Amino acid sequence: MRLVLVGAPGSGKGTQAELLVKRLGLTYVGTGAILRDAIARKTPTGLLVKPLMDQGLLVPDEIVNDVVAELLQRKDRPERFVLDGYPRTRTQAIAFDDLQKKIDLPLTSVVSFAISDDEVVRRISSRRVCADKACLASYNLAFRRPKVENTCDKCHGPLLIRDDDKEETVRRRLQEFHKNTDALIEHYRRTGLLCEVDATQPVEAIYHSVLTSLGHSPDCSPKTNS
Repeated sequence: MRLVLVGAPGSGKGTQAELLVKRLGLTYVGTGAILRDAIARKTPTGLLVKPLMDQGLLVPDEIVNDVVAELLQRKDRPERFVLDGYPRTRTQAIAFDDLQKKIDLPLTSVVSFAISDDEVVRRISSRRVCADKACLASYNLAFRRPKVENTCDKCHGPLLIRDDDKEETVRRRLQEFHKNTDALIEHYRRTGLLCEVDATQPVEAIYHSVLTSLGHSPDCSPKTNS
């Protein structure tokens, strides 16, 4: 099984990736981890990436494509994996399509976690973090509220909302997400690989929906070889 996961921030994509890795024995392949590994191993592409990441700059599509190609053409490449964060754009997806044909490692499915922008804003803007840097316990007013309003359960310090979690910031991030991802999703819809899952369900219900869409039973036992 080889999957690509696509979802807006706050869609629960990361949680589902963790469950798929833990329960199905898949290898997690995140873009950040791939880039850091290339840097650590001092590959030619890793040497190009390092100064960009050191400056906090976005790595160009062609370099990300090369890093992924390096990973999947190694002798110890993962054969069953969950890709998170790649492809990020339609351009990357087309390059990845070509790579898969070259190395005979086709995708099983692209799972898109469907959720409205308003729900994403509600989830993320509800996050709170303890102001005490020695604690930094996190809460969510929608899912995991503190026992006392605006007070940390652990150290009793005040709770704050981070700038990244404020509504205006979240909406800007969503605009950028749609600019890249809407075309990516349409690309995979045309290829027949796209599987859309309702991301507003509880965590376990989403997981079962993913398995069902992939032809697996809820007890994680494959119905078909994949």
